[in-house]
Amino acid sequence: MIKPNKLQRGDTVATISPSWGCAGTSRVKWQYRLGCERLNELGLNVVAAPNSMKGTSYLAQNPQARAEDINWAFENKEVKAIISNIGGNDAERLFPYLSKKAIKDNPKIFCGYSDVMALHLFCYRLGIMTFYGDNLLTTIAENPKWHPYSKHWFEKTFFDPSGIGEIFSADEWSYDPNKHTDKSYKKTFVSNEGVKRIQGKGAVRGKLFGGHGELISIKDADGQPLVREENFKDSIFFFEDIPECCDVDYIKRFFDYLGKKGYLQLLNGIIIGKMPSPMSFEPYINAIKEIISEKYGLPDLPVMCDMNFGHSSPIFILPYGAEAELDVDNLSFAITESGVV
Repeated sequence: MIKPNKLQRGDTVATISPSWGCAGTSRVKWQYRLGCERLNELGLNVVAAPNSMKGTSYLAQNPQARAEDINWAFENKEVKAIISNIGGNDAERLFPYLSKKAIKDNPKIFCGYSDVMALHLFCYRLGIMTFYGDNLLTTIAENPKWHPYSKHWFEKTFFDPSGIGEIFSADEWSYDPNKHTDKSYKKTFVSNEGVKRIQGKGAVRGKLFGGHGELISIKDADGQPLVREENFKDSIFFFEDIPECCDVDYIKRFFDYLGKKGYLQLLNGIIIGKMPSPMSFEPYINAIKEIISEKYGLPDLPVMCDMNFGHSSPIFILPYGAEAELDVDNLSFAITESGVV
């Protein structure tokens, strides 16, 4: 994987709206400005991509404009990192308009989660390391503050060219929704009990690959599946999803599909983010074991869950293709490689 250069104080970050254009609407601009201010505090300059603040209606009707922003951000020599404003459900429509040359010739930090996954997969096929992590509105500009845990991993991942290291659990977490039009809204956090072992034993290493459940249905500009068998081979697969989707039956269907395709059998390990219920992970544990261990006969495949990434808060950042180590005996996970140079 081709790694981007690290961030330094004084660098310029471009913000884009690859899926949903709410950042440019009048009722949400306050939160966009708040996110910019928090990046300014790290010594970063922030510029909005040319079309990114034109609002939901314009961007929904113009996927080419959203793609042009991505091409512009990669080609712009002043821009050192690209951060998505928010996810959505429409990034797949950008594929016909994206410039593979612009992206591959100008590797740089590209960060976001949720629907931004489609663009990460596009870059992954080009051999470019990108990052499943902070969106501007939903992480950096979160109320009442950019959570110190999320901020720590942002700085560690993007400003430090050494190995990212062991990922410790946050002391607290929240699955509260984001309310982008309410300045007074604050998320409620509950105590975090830490990660849990679902199954398997020992320590394994592998390259990071994954995302949310739509990963298996995304198609490229030619209508072919964007994810291939080789993406799973010897990987540590990371999985999470939005609360509205991620019930027990959904989890079972997703991992059953991976088993039917033969992808589960290629993995070295699996890590899973937070599930919607703050009360108990037990129903999900039983469902996952039923599919992976019982149906597909993989009881030794290490699987660990309840980790701080994706649609919960706070989060750490996952670099696609980076080497990682999962130890279910000691309930530890480390990204042993750097994300930047």
